[in-house]
Amino acid sequence: MTTAVYTVTGMTCGHCVKSVTEEVSAIDGVQNVDVVLETGKVTVTSVAPLTAGAIEAAVDEAGYTLVH
Repeated sequence: MTTAVYTVTGMTCGHCVKSVTEEVSAIDGVQNVDVVLETGKVTVTSVAPLTAGAIEAAVDEAGYTLVH
């Protein structure tokens, strides 16, 4: 298992958190996603390391921006 923390901007409510959680959870190998609205921190636990591109695509699909 690996854990990585990302920062996402643009989230303002519980619906935002749900959208990001659903999109990132859909990535193959993701076991858990924890989104903290107040800080924009997204902690992703997966069976193997994920590419930043995969996370960025999922966050973009949800309508938000991954901070590099």
